[in-house]
Amino acid sequence: MNKTGLHLRMAVVGSMLFGLYLVAAWFISLFLGVDFLFILVPGIVLLPAVQYKLGKYMAVKTSGAEDMPEEGQYKKVHQMTESLCRDMGMDKPRLMVAEMGVPNAFATGRKGSGVVVVSSELMRLLDDDELEGVVAHELAHLNNRDTIMMTIGQSIATIVGYAVFFLVQALGENNPGSFIIAMIASTVANFLVMILVMAISRYREYIADDTARQYIGSGDPLARALEKISQGAQNRDPKIEDSGVNALCIFNADTSMLQQVFSTHPPTEKRIEKLRN
Repeated sequence: MNKTGLHLRMAVVGSMLFGLYLVAAWFISLFLGVDFLFILVPGIVLLPAVQYKLGKYMAVKTSGAEDMPEEGQYKKVHQMTESLCRDMGMDKPRLMVAEMGVPNAFATGRKGSGVVVVSSELMRLLDDDELEGVVAHELAHLNNRDTIMMTIGQSIATIVGYAVFFLVQALGENNPGSFIIAMIASTVANFLVMILVMAISRYREYIADDTARQYIGSGDPLARALEKISQGAQNRDPKIEDSGVNALCIFNADTSMLQQVFSTHPPTEKRIEKLRN
């Protein structure tokens, strides 16, 4: 696995998503009786931009994160982040700390304008080299620009859902239950599009793990961190239940085939195995 493979996958999935968007925009334009370009252009330019900004803001807001002071107990975190950023050739992101109820960390934004949030539970749980592995993993997401793909994918899934809703409503306008049917069809269509996005999400986790391994010199510290995070999250109630915020998401969500399909992360055991191999 490498960045080239990730970028190729993002290009293929991005092309498929763009095709779905064109069809969805055409249906919406017919339903609303407006010019196709009137739907197409704003949707391509404005919706991803708005969703990116809103998603970044909501992730930080939902977690209750606050800026991480550069001195005192957090000085070492800033120093390791600065060193990793120099090695990766990227600007240092904004570092924040939050009480999440579970050991966790996540990155949001993009390279050059990113935010890395680390939970206080995580910093208390991990050794320095393990914490460095987690920080390197989150920096890799920003450096690989894969968060942008996730934002665009979610935007297109939303638009496709609206298109299916309008289509079903138009076909069943004389049916009193058409609204409920349209809502169900819209939700199903949204989930089907998100399957493509989630497939990329799982792959990008492996790439971020591998990138972290390269920059910290070994996969073992991050593997140990994942083991501790998984154990530390057991029998604890997270303060944040939004899976889009839980970047490491170490919650055994792979107990059934259906959950594996809709999971944004690969099984923790497989990640640990790959890191140690």
